[in-house]
Amino acid sequence: MLFGKRERAIHRIVVVEDEPLIAFDNEHMLGDAGYLVVATVDTLADVTRLLGEEEIDLILCDIQLRGDGDGMDVARAAAAKKVPVLFVSGNCPVDAQTLGVGCLAKPYSGKTLKSALVALERKLRGEKVKRLPPGLSLYETV
Repeated sequence: MLFGKRERAIHRIVVVEDEPLIAFDNEHMLGDAGYLVVATVDTLADVTRLLGEEEIDLILCDIQLRGDGDGMDVARAAAAKKVPVLFVSGNCPVDAQTLGVGCLAKPYSGKTLKSALVALERKLRGEKVKRLPPGLSLYETV
């Protein structure tokens, strides 16, 4: 099909967020945008279990989590399974640049989240990303 839509590089997303309202909003925004939210969790243990059980294209991950571990630990576990992590945080640590594909600064709107995922899809396909939505940083090293 000449003018058809491209196959998405990102379809199945896990949301890792310890704030229930933000997690709920993310689930609905992503679902409305056509993404499949595989699960919404708030602990490293839950993410580790999902990485062993589910096919995941992207983890959308806060830095602060409930229980043992944080978003950096999630990214380390995801890297072992070659699953990219986009951090969503009000304050992304410098170390995040070696573990994730980028960081989206909180607070963000649904429109900004969707634009961030479009930009990230381009990056993952090896295309040049011309303009980033406000609050999104994409990292070169991963």
